[in-house]
Amino acid sequence: MSKKSVLILCGGGPAPGINTVISTVAKAFLKDNYRVLGLHEGFKGIFDENPQIKEFDFFHADRIFSRGGSTLIMSRFKPKNEKLNTNLFIDNNVKLLVSIGGDDTASTANRITGFLKKEGISIANIHVPKTIDNDLPLPDRNPTFGFHSAKDEGVRIGNTTYEDARTSQNWFVMSTMGRSAGHLAFGIAASCHYPMMIIPEMFDRTSITFDKVVRMVISSMIKRKIENINYGVALISEGVFHNMPDSELNKCDIKFTYDDHGHPELGNVSKAHIFNMLVQKKLKELGIDIKSRPVELGYELRCCRPIGFDLTLCTVLGLGVKKLFDEGKSGCMITANSRGEITPLFLSEIQDENGKIAPRLVDINSELAELCFQNLFYIGEDDYEDAKKYVDNPSDYDFNKILTEK
Repeated sequence: MSKKSVLILCGGGPAPGINTVISTVAKAFLKDNYRVLGLHEGFKGIFDENPQIKEFDFFHADRIFSRGGSTLIMSRFKPKNEKLNTNLFIDNNVKLLVSIGGDDTASTANRITGFLKKEGISIANIHVPKTIDNDLPLPDRNPTFGFHSAKDEGVRIGNTTYEDARTSQNWFVMSTMGRSAGHLAFGIAASCHYPMMIIPEMFDRTSITFDKVVRMVISSMIKRKIENINYGVALISEGVFHNMPDSELNKCDIKFTYDDHGHPELGNVSKAHIFNMLVQKKLKELGIDIKSRPVELGYELRCCRPIGFDLTLCTVLGLGVKKLFDEGKSGCMITANSRGEITPLFLSEIQDENGKIAPRLVDINSELAELCFQNLFYIGEDDYEDAKKYVDNPSDYDFNKILTEK
């Protein structure tokens, strides 16, 4: 029988800290005389007769721990009726499958190890949750790894953009990632003191439409003009798109392609360009002379180097994988609380009766959110008289009224 091994794979999109997790897991198991194998192309490799495998030694693991990106090629491949390559596990005497990804990656890993068990191949699996969207419902609202590093990179770019706006005396309409939740947009906009941020959670009392989003941006522009401030940045989460009906998406004249889950493939288009185009069209109709330019915060956030917070968190998570494995745990996600204590989290604990996991959203009723929204610039009832210089109907641009429109 060959030496016992651990198999590591990554699913979904990149997030800062993946290499830190891989490096830490590798070092911990190498120290215990295991072979450590990395599988390229995620789950696709498990269904490939000739999978691409990277065997780790200490020196490779030591080179990558602080790097961005992933030393293992990632894939969003989801198995359907493909034949599992059971020899991959038998020939390499795999004792643990470590998956790094979102909840889909975790559930797929569970199904695979469940199938292997039926075939008489007993393998533990432990999942390390990651997403820059920060939308996995981890205990005590602990962040998913990669979020803080992506936010930090977004703030770096965002501050430069705001400085350009101030220097050039114009506006930027910015969009950033976040399929279901606005954590990234909220964190960047609040940190950069942007006068306007728009996230899907804000629309809890009204439907999301392009018209409302455009009027909220223009509300901020007019409010700043009233105060003789002729520049700014409006940041809009891409999640706004995901919460719009197709009838609204059709209004922007973009022919979206859709993924297997029916989601518009937003990575193929610039959301900032669409919003900026609609804002400019409305400004022209109103006869307001304000220049704005689009800025898209997208893929450049995913593979940046992890900051200290994520380096520490990912190291703890990697060490925690070894701890839970040694304790005989399997079929779980690993979490670490603010005290660094490792606990297993099983999918059944966070799934609903249909097996779905509701995304963790920004709590817009929290004191943090309320204070940050108060720091935005927008038209209120006290501004109506001054706003009439720019629009005939200031109440249509009242931020709070827009968010309660029926």
